Amino acid sequence: MFLPFFDALRRGGVPVSLREYLSFLEGLAAGLCTYDIDGFYYFARAAMVKDERFLDRFDRAFSEAFSGLEAITPDDVLNAVDLPEEWLRKQLEKHLTDEEKAQIEALGGFDNLMETLKKRLEEQKGRHQGGSKWIGTGGTSPFGAYGYNPEGVRIGQKESRHHRAVKVWDKREFRDFDDTVELGTRNIKVALKRLRQWARHGANEELDLPGTIRASAEAGYIDVKTRPERHNAVKVVLFLDVGGSMDAHVQLVEELFSAAKSEFKHLEHWYFHNCLYEGVWKSNKRRWNEATPTWDVLHRYGPDYKCIFVGDASMSPYEITHRGGANEHWNDEAGHVWLTRAREQWPDHTWLNPIPERGWGYTQSIQIIREIFENRMHPLTLEGITAAMKELG
Repeated sequence: MFLPFFDALRRGGVPVSLREYLSFLEGLAAGLCTYDIDGFYYFARAAMVKDERFLDRFDRAFSEAFSGLEAITPDDVLNAVDLPEEWLRKQLEKHLTDEEKAQIEALGGFDNLMETLKKRLEEQKGRHQGGSKWIGTGGTSPFGAYGYNPEGVRIGQKESRHHRAVKVWDKREFRDFDDTVELGTRNIKVALKRLRQWARHGANEELDLPGTIRASAEAGYIDVKTRPERHNAVKVVLFLDVGGSMDAHVQLVEELFSAAKSEFKHLEHWYFHNCLYEGVWKSNKRRWNEATPTWDVLHRYGPDYKCIFVGDASMSPYEITHRGGANEHWNDEAGHVWLTRAREQWPDHTWLNPIPERGWGYTQSIQIIREIFENRMHPLTLEGITAAMKELG
């Protein structure tokens, strides 16, 4: 019966394997989430999603496969009388207090509860708010919505105020994790974390548990050992294209810059416009009188740095291929010469482009820079940054 769900996951782009699907069925057969909709959702997600990028796709596939699962009508409720009485009693004993059980017994049991529901459905006219008898919203009637009764039947309520059987999959809280969407600061941090080289340095402030155990065993008393905390030792030089066509992407680039500053302790950033030339700058407001020669930057940071260019690579092809082609000043050497020097200085390099990849083929300058970078260009999506970090690592 769950094959349509499996098909929906595969159609939706969730790479679930047959082995994972069989494990899911084994868990259901073992009774891990019997008659628990929320538990079923979380168990299915844990069994068949192994990467956070696919959580939103899973939610969409789940909604497609089980849409209407909670749309309980009065007829559905009345049909539930056919459930085995022994099972229902066990559920009552499992979930209700002694006081709540006594209240149900006062009504004469489950069958009488259903008969009462039938009668009140026939007698009631119109909407009823509050109270303890009629089917309606609020109050303590066993029937209706937005109230509370230990043996109550929920009718006409879209969600549970007590967070039971809530259609959590329709909330799609993980849509930002989808690797096909552009990124916010939080998700950029998640992607940048994939580029890490751990090293321990600084003061001995972190408990060294293995060392403490070993030293204590040797000494015969508690001998606490500490060690320096681990830090990300990756060193990054970041070149950011500013102005012109990049104005449309300024928010995204700011988010990337913010995430990179918090993730990489050793981060050096420089600005350029359109293409790399003989000068770069730290402050865009002072770019004309406080520019730094690009040669100085190339000599300042060693080849152990990772180099990341961020720009839309959208310009006149002459700005890359010809001396004097820059649109703001006369450049004695063509842009491709400086890009090649940067690639040679930092062998671990990549280019991140905020323009969706499907549009790259329509801009000649993008194609030229892709060739210069030997196809080390990636889009600013979670998937693109993940691929770039893997390339740099």
